[in-house]
Amino acid sequence: MNVKVNGKEQAFDQDSIPVSELLTLCEVSQPDMVSVQLNGGFVQKEEYPTTNIKDGDEVDFLYFMGGG
Repeated sequence: MNVKVNGKEQAFDQDSIPVSELLTLCEVSQPDMVSVQLNGGFVQKEEYPTTNIKDGDEVDFLYFMGGG
């Protein structure tokens, strides 16, 4: 399957991947600090294990940046 992750096409062997597994496959270093947007809508953290990414989906990892 082909998925666009943060604007870049990526190919995966599976037909679908839970968001929680995609975070691991994409080597997200601090998954607790990331919000996930799937096809324009946000996925709740408690739904990461049950929300599947499918062929043609667009996923964005959004990092909270504090500052002052």
